[in-house]
Amino acid sequence: MPPASHGPRVGLFATCLMNLFRPNVGFAAVKLLEDAGCTVEVPQAQTCCGQPGYNAGDFDTARALARQVIAAFEGFDYVVGPSGSCMATLRIDYPKLLADDADWRLRAEGLAAKSFELISFLADVRGVQTVVADYAGTATYHDACSGLRGLGIKAQPRRLLGSVAGLTLAEMADTEVCCGFGGSFCVSYPEISGRMADDKRARVAETGADTLLGGDLGCLLHLAGRMKRCGSTVKVFHTAEVLAGMADGAGIGAAKEPQK
Repeated sequence: MPPASHGPRVGLFATCLMNLFRPNVGFAAVKLLEDAGCTVEVPQAQTCCGQPGYNAGDFDTARALARQVIAAFEGFDYVVGPSGSCMATLRIDYPKLLADDADWRLRAEGLAAKSFELISFLADVRGVQTVVADYAGTATYHDACSGLRGLGIKAQPRRLLGSVAGLTLAEMADTEVCCGFGGSFCVSYPEISGRMADDKRARVAETGADTLLGGDLGCLLHLAGRMKRCGSTVKVFHTAEVLAGMADGAGIGAAKEPQK
Protein backbone atom coordinates (compact mmCIF):
# COMPACT_ATOMS: atom_id res chain seq x y z
CA MET A 1 0.00 0.00 0.00
CA PRO A 2 1.20 3.57 -0.67
CA PRO A 3 2.03 5.80 2.28
CA ALA A 4 -0.95 7.51 3.87
CA SER A 5 0.08 10.94 2.61
CA HIS A 6 -0.55 9.81 -0.99
CA GLY A 7 -3.73 7.87 -0.34
CA PRO A 8 -7.37 8.97 -0.39
CA ARG A 9 -8.57 11.51 2.12
CA VAL A 10 -11.15 9.80 4.32
CA GLY A 11 -13.60 11.46 6.67
CA LEU A 12 -14.33 9.16 9.61
CA PHE A 13 -17.99 9.15 10.56
CA ALA A 14 -17.84 8.90 14.34
CA THR A 15 -21.11 7.28 15.36
CA CYS A 16 -23.01 8.31 18.48
CA LEU A 17 -22.66 4.91 20.15
CA MET A 18 -18.95 4.82 19.39
CA ASN A 19 -18.43 8.26 20.92
CA LEU A 20 -20.49 7.58 24.01
CA PHE A 21 -19.78 3.92 24.77
CA ARG A 22 -16.80 2.55 22.82
CA PRO A 23 -14.24 5.12 21.58
CA ASN A 24 -11.76 2.27 21.08
CA VAL A 25 -13.71 1.33 17.95
CA GLY A 26 -12.90 4.73 16.50
CA PHE A 27 -9.20 4.41 17.29
CA ALA A 28 -9.22 0.94 15.70
CA ALA A 29 -10.94 2.32 12.61
CA VAL A 30 -8.32 5.03 12.22
CA LYS A 31 -5.51 2.50 12.51
CA LEU A 32 -7.05 0.19 9.92
CA LEU A 33 -7.68 3.04 7.49
CA GLU A 34 -4.17 4.43 7.88
CA ASP A 35 -2.70 0.94 7.45
CA ALA A 36 -4.70 0.78 4.21
CA GLY A 37 -2.98 3.91 2.95
CA CYS A 38 -5.61 6.52 3.78
CA THR A 39 -5.32 9.95 5.31
CA VAL A 40 -7.98 10.11 8.02
CA GLU A 41 -9.71 13.14 9.47
CA VAL A 42 -12.62 13.44 11.88
CA PRO A 43 -14.73 16.53 11.04
CA GLN A 44 -15.74 18.34 14.20
CA ALA A 45 -18.94 19.65 12.60
CA GLN A 46 -20.45 16.21 12.14
CA THR A 47 -23.53 15.15 14.07
CA CYS A 48 -25.73 12.10 14.51
CA CYS A 49 -26.72 10.67 11.13
CA GLY A 50 -30.39 11.23 11.97
CA GLN A 51 -31.43 7.59 11.82
CA PRO A 52 -33.37 7.60 15.14
CA GLY A 53 -35.48 10.55 14.02
CA TYR A 54 -35.95 9.12 10.54
CA ASN A 55 -37.12 5.76 11.90
CA ALA A 56 -39.46 7.50 14.35
CA GLY A 57 -41.05 9.63 11.62
CA ASP A 58 -39.45 12.92 12.70
CA PHE A 59 -38.42 13.74 9.15
CA ASP A 60 -37.82 17.46 9.71
CA THR A 61 -35.15 16.76 12.34
CA ALA A 62 -33.69 13.95 10.21
CA ARG A 63 -33.42 16.28 7.21
CA ALA A 64 -31.66 18.95 9.27
CA LEU A 65 -29.14 16.40 10.54
CA ALA A 66 -28.65 14.99 7.04
CA ARG A 67 -27.82 18.44 5.67
CA GLN A 68 -25.35 18.97 8.52
CA VAL A 69 -23.60 15.66 7.80
CA ILE A 70 -23.50 16.26 4.06
CA ALA A 71 -21.96 19.71 4.50
CA ALA A 72 -19.36 18.36 6.93
CA PHE A 73 -18.18 15.53 4.67
CA GLU A 74 -18.55 16.80 1.09
CA GLY A 75 -14.87 17.68 0.75
CA PHE A 76 -13.57 14.16 1.37
CA ASP A 77 -12.77 11.45 -1.14
CA TYR A 78 -14.64 8.94 1.01
CA VAL A 79 -16.81 8.85 4.12
CA VAL A 80 -16.25 5.74 6.24
CA GLY A 81 -17.90 4.64 9.46
CA PRO A 82 -17.70 1.54 11.69
CA SER A 83 -21.46 0.93 11.56
CA GLY A 84 -23.64 -0.70 8.95
CA SER A 85 -26.78 1.04 10.22
CA CYS A 86 -25.35 4.57 10.16
CA MET A 87 -23.70 4.14 6.79
CA ALA A 88 -26.86 2.61 5.33
CA THR A 89 -28.61 5.79 6.44
CA LEU A 90 -26.09 7.91 4.51
CA ARG A 91 -26.10 5.65 1.46
CA ILE A 92 -29.75 4.68 1.19
CA ASP A 93 -31.92 7.02 3.23
CA TYR A 94 -30.39 10.46 2.61
CA PRO A 95 -31.28 10.63 -1.12
CA LYS A 96 -34.87 9.60 -0.30
CA LEU A 97 -35.10 11.94 2.65
CA LEU A 98 -34.01 14.95 0.56
CA ALA A 99 -35.70 13.91 -2.68
CA ASP A 100 -38.01 16.96 -2.79
CA ASP A 101 -35.12 19.45 -2.90
CA ALA A 102 -33.20 19.15 -6.19
CA ASP A 103 -29.97 20.70 -4.90
CA TRP A 104 -29.85 18.73 -1.67
CA ARG A 105 -30.89 15.54 -3.43
CA LEU A 106 -27.88 15.81 -5.73
CA ARG A 107 -25.62 16.54 -2.78
CA ALA A 108 -27.08 13.57 -0.89
CA GLU A 109 -26.55 11.30 -3.89
CA GLY A 110 -22.95 12.50 -4.16
CA LEU A 111 -22.30 11.71 -0.51
CA ALA A 112 -24.05 8.35 -0.76
CA ALA A 113 -21.82 7.28 -3.62
CA LYS A 114 -18.66 7.73 -1.57
CA SER A 115 -19.92 6.52 1.83
CA PHE A 116 -18.96 3.07 3.08
CA GLU A 117 -19.06 0.88 6.15
CA LEU A 118 -15.52 0.36 7.45
CA ILE A 119 -14.96 -3.35 6.75
CA SER A 120 -16.63 -3.12 3.34
CA PHE A 121 -14.44 -0.15 2.46
CA LEU A 122 -11.25 -1.94 3.46
CA ALA A 123 -12.11 -5.11 1.56
CA ASP A 124 -14.07 -3.85 -1.44
CA VAL A 125 -12.58 -0.42 -2.11
CA ARG A 126 -9.02 -0.60 -0.80
CA GLY A 127 -8.55 -4.28 -1.61
CA VAL A 128 -7.26 -5.24 1.84
CA GLN A 129 -7.01 -9.03 2.05
CA THR A 130 -5.07 -9.55 5.26
CA VAL A 131 -4.26 -7.69 8.47
CA VAL A 132 -1.34 -7.91 10.87
CA ALA A 133 -3.01 -8.77 14.18
CA ASP A 134 -3.38 -11.65 16.59
CA TYR A 135 -6.14 -12.79 18.91
CA ALA A 136 -5.98 -15.95 20.97
CA GLY A 137 -9.48 -17.35 21.05
CA THR A 138 -12.48 -18.76 19.23
CA ALA A 139 -14.95 -16.22 17.90
CA THR A 140 -18.37 -16.36 16.33
CA TYR A 141 -19.75 -13.57 14.16
CA HIS A 142 -23.19 -11.92 14.25
CA ASP A 143 -24.50 -10.47 10.99
CA ALA A 144 -26.25 -7.19 11.81
CA CYS A 145 -29.40 -6.53 9.81
CA SER A 146 -28.45 -3.16 8.29
CA GLY A 147 -24.97 -4.22 7.21
CA LEU A 148 -26.14 -7.55 5.83
CA ARG A 149 -29.39 -6.59 4.13
CA GLY A 150 -28.74 -2.95 3.42
CA LEU A 151 -25.09 -3.02 2.37
CA GLY A 152 -24.33 -6.64 1.47
CA ILE A 153 -21.73 -7.14 4.19
CA LYS A 154 -21.24 -10.86 4.76
CA ALA A 155 -18.01 -12.36 3.44
CA GLN A 156 -15.78 -9.31 3.97
CA PRO A 157 -15.40 -9.43 7.78
CA ARG A 158 -14.99 -13.19 7.77
CA ARG A 159 -12.29 -13.01 5.13
CA LEU A 160 -10.28 -10.42 7.06
CA LEU A 161 -10.82 -12.16 10.39
CA GLY A 162 -9.46 -15.32 8.78
CA SER A 163 -6.07 -13.59 8.54
CA VAL A 164 -5.86 -12.81 12.28
CA ALA A 165 -3.19 -15.02 13.85
CA GLY A 166 -4.46 -17.32 16.60
CA LEU A 167 -8.14 -16.64 15.90
CA THR A 168 -10.53 -19.50 15.14
CA LEU A 169 -13.92 -18.68 13.63
CA ALA A 170 -16.90 -20.83 14.60
CA GLU A 171 -20.11 -20.03 12.74
CA MET A 172 -23.31 -20.00 14.78
CA ALA A 173 -26.68 -21.17 13.54
CA ASP A 174 -29.11 -18.42 12.51
CA THR A 175 -26.29 -15.90 12.27
CA GLU A 176 -28.40 -13.78 9.90
CA VAL A 177 -31.37 -13.61 12.30
CA CYS A 178 -31.96 -10.26 14.04
CA CYS A 179 -30.63 -10.00 17.60
CA GLY A 180 -33.65 -8.00 18.78
CA PHE A 181 -32.00 -4.59 19.12
CA GLY A 182 -33.57 -2.73 16.19
CA GLY A 183 -32.96 0.75 17.60
CA SER A 184 -36.16 1.87 19.32
CA PHE A 185 -37.67 -1.61 18.80
CA CYS A 186 -35.95 -2.86 21.95
CA VAL A 187 -37.55 -0.01 23.91
CA SER A 188 -41.01 -0.36 22.40
CA TYR A 189 -41.11 -4.15 22.60
CA PRO A 190 -38.73 -5.16 25.40
CA GLU A 191 -40.15 -8.65 25.95
CA ILE A 192 -39.87 -9.60 22.27
CA SER A 193 -36.43 -7.98 22.06
CA GLY A 194 -35.23 -9.87 25.13
CA ARG A 195 -36.46 -13.18 23.75
CA MET A 196 -34.64 -12.55 20.47
CA ALA A 197 -31.45 -11.72 22.37
CA ASP A 198 -31.80 -14.93 24.37
CA ASP A 199 -32.18 -16.92 21.15
CA LYS A 200 -29.01 -15.33 19.81
CA ARG A 201 -27.24 -15.96 23.12
CA ALA A 202 -28.14 -19.64 22.87
CA ARG A 203 -26.77 -19.85 19.33
CA VAL A 204 -23.51 -18.26 20.50
CA ALA A 205 -23.22 -20.76 23.36
CA GLU A 206 -23.74 -23.69 20.98
CA THR A 207 -20.55 -22.78 19.11
CA GLY A 208 -18.37 -22.94 22.22
CA ALA A 209 -16.86 -19.61 21.23
CA ASP A 210 -15.35 -17.40 23.91
CA THR A 211 -15.82 -14.23 21.84
CA LEU A 212 -18.67 -12.63 19.91
CA LEU A 213 -17.84 -10.23 17.08
CA GLY A 214 -19.92 -7.95 14.90
CA GLY A 215 -19.87 -4.72 12.96
CA ASP A 216 -22.64 -2.71 14.61
CA LEU A 217 -22.33 -1.38 18.15
CA GLY A 218 -26.08 -1.27 18.68
CA CYS A 219 -26.31 -5.03 18.29
CA LEU A 220 -23.16 -5.64 20.29
CA LEU A 221 -24.20 -3.47 23.23
CA HIS A 222 -27.62 -5.12 23.25
CA LEU A 223 -26.18 -8.64 23.22
CA ALA A 224 -23.33 -7.89 25.62
CA GLY A 225 -25.76 -6.49 28.17
CA ARG A 226 -28.10 -9.44 27.87
CA MET A 227 -25.31 -12.00 28.13
CA LYS A 228 -23.78 -10.27 31.15
CA ARG A 229 -27.12 -10.24 32.97
CA CYS A 230 -27.51 -13.95 32.23
CA GLY A 231 -24.05 -14.82 33.54
CA SER A 232 -22.30 -15.48 30.24
CA THR A 233 -18.51 -15.12 30.18
CA VAL A 234 -18.35 -14.58 26.41
CA LYS A 235 -16.38 -11.46 25.51
CA VAL A 236 -17.83 -9.04 22.97
CA PHE A 237 -15.78 -6.90 20.59
CA HIS A 238 -16.36 -4.87 17.46
CA THR A 239 -14.68 -6.57 14.51
CA ALA A 240 -12.47 -3.52 13.95
CA GLU A 241 -10.93 -3.90 17.40
CA VAL A 242 -9.74 -7.43 16.65
CA LEU A 243 -8.57 -6.59 13.12
CA ALA A 244 -6.56 -3.65 14.46
CA GLY A 245 -4.99 -5.71 17.26
CA MET A 246 -6.76 -3.54 19.84
CA ALA A 247 -8.88 -6.15 21.62
CA ASP A 248 -6.58 -6.76 24.57
CA GLY A 249 -8.69 -4.85 27.10
CA ALA A 250 -12.16 -5.32 28.53
CA GLY A 251 -14.86 -6.32 26.11
CA ILE A 252 -17.99 -4.33 25.35
CA GLY A 253 -20.20 -4.14 28.42
CA ALA A 254 -17.50 -5.53 30.73
CA ALA A 255 -15.91 -3.75 33.65
CA LYS A 256 -12.60 -2.14 32.89
CA GLU A 257 -9.64 -4.16 34.02
CA PRO A 258 -7.63 -2.48 36.81
CA GLN A 259 -4.40 -0.84 35.72
CA LYS A 260 -1.25 -2.60 36.78
